[in-house]
Amino acid sequence: MLTRRHLLGVGGAALLGAGAARAIGPAAGPVQADWTSLAGAWRTPDWFRDAKFGIWAHWGAQAVPAFGDWYGRLMYVQGDPFYAHHLEHYGHPSRTGFLEIENLWKAEHWEPETLIGLYQKAGARYFTALACHHDNLDTFDSAHHSWNTLRVGPKRDIVGTWEKAARGAGLKFGVSNHSSHSWHWWQTAYGYDAEGPMRGQRYDAYRLRKQDGIGTWWEGLDPQELYNGPYYAPPDGIRAIKAMNDWHAARDGVWMEWAPPGPRGRAYAAQWLARQTDLVAKYRPDLVYFDDYGLPLGQAGIEAAADYYNRAIAWHGTPDVVMTGKQLSPYQRYGIVEDVERGFAADIRPHPWQTDTCIGSWFYDRPLAERHGYKSAKQVVQRLCDVVSKNGSLLLSVPLKADGTHDEDEMQILADLAGWFAANGGGIYGTRPWRMFGEGPNVPPTGMQSEAAMKPYTAQDVRITAGGGGLNLFLLDWPDGEARIACLGRRATGGGTIERVTLNGGDTVAFVQDDDALRVTLPPARPGQFVPGLRIEGRGLA
Repeated sequence: MLTRRHLLGVGGAALLGAGAARAIGPAAGPVQADWTSLAGAWRTPDWFRDAKFGIWAHWGAQAVPAFGDWYGRLMYVQGDPFYAHHLEHYGHPSRTGFLEIENLWKAEHWEPETLIGLYQKAGARYFTALACHHDNLDTFDSAHHSWNTLRVGPKRDIVGTWEKAARGAGLKFGVSNHSSHSWHWWQTAYGYDAEGPMRGQRYDAYRLRKQDGIGTWWEGLDPQELYNGPYYAPPDGIRAIKAMNDWHAARDGVWMEWAPPGPRGRAYAAQWLARQTDLVAKYRPDLVYFDDYGLPLGQAGIEAAADYYNRAIAWHGTPDVVMTGKQLSPYQRYGIVEDVERGFAADIRPHPWQTDTCIGSWFYDRPLAERHGYKSAKQVVQRLCDVVSKNGSLLLSVPLKADGTHDEDEMQILADLAGWFAANGGGIYGTRPWRMFGEGPNVPPTGMQSEAAMKPYTAQDVRITAGGGGLNLFLLDWPDGEARIACLGRRATGGGTIERVTLNGGDTVAFVQDDDALRVTLPPARPGQFVPGLRIEGRGLA
């Protein structure tokens, strides 16, 4: 097991600070900080396998510019549209850096109980709040990081307020932590313009120190703690930064899971671990989402997992919680849940898994909203049916504006989801995969970030779940005329006999089951029921 001394290294404790150093190490318990112990102690909890659908408030200060994802990093890249947007609306990044944007986030119209009610009605059985994005602002009452929302921006405990609202509504509660990436994400903030009237003028991360805040709103805060100056030794100049980024990219993303080398890197990992264990101890989340391949920051991430499972045993008697990571090895899938960001599975996976996606950009994107560019509720439901039929769950982000509200299109999407779930939720919640996921001509691309290659679903694409002694059949578009489902013919079901077919929220449907297929003809589509769900009952099916 990696000890506190190993994590900190020589001089690391001084960089981290004595208070944070004392918090390092997993909670006492039977789970040790290695993959064998994690895999031996944990099983996917039934609540997660039953819930199937969650909504994620991927919400933070990057919603303020309302210009989409990765604003904090890209606003420092001369020539990028984000840089141009920042220059026009806020000024040059040498004078107005992202720390100023952090404080402009006020959440002034945020009504968490109302929003949680909307999400629950829209079908969510679990809710996840963003606790820290790559911009390194903790949205909770953080004991080990001064740049948090009780001191900056909203001046509120965002995570704690979400947690009370979600649990009050009976939802499982999760948090997402992306902060392991912040050391490399902020590299651009230490650069400068390569050309133009401000050529060579260093951006704010390079020049600001704690003493510069005297008399400002951030007096007492150290910008280097936000931009990771104590841990990251920035290269000198934008060309050096580009060379470093190219070096990282050539290593296929694996670099993202590790801290900078040497004592500073060990201190960075230790400080990350202190913040993560503090987050878990304070809010007792049912789910922790990591935006990392495997677990973040090498051994520090494994320490965090052991801490989480041991705490869950103390809370509940068993580690009935979920921790997610990406691109897991087959063995790691026994110890945590694999998350396939904006991706698909080709077939039924043996281990429960999750995909996370968004109806648009991860952070609120006004240009996208103005051109009505969101995924529709129909597209969300099609995706949900595909994922659930393959032993997965769907975590959906519906971006909040900086003030804590949704726009009209988003409200309509939530209302459309509510109408669909009211009729069809029984075929989703608490179900398990059948012997096959379904059939259809549309073979989805597999792996992360594959949504752009996905073709539209058709009425010939069908998905099946099992539960309650019968089957649930979803046609991923409303058929025009007879629908033929080959995998439910007598031959494909091994002689299984269908005795009754019912349209969810409607009447019994006439059908014919022959050796080759089940054939049904549905009535015209009803408003809001854009993906028809059918209940299939009979003998020898489930």
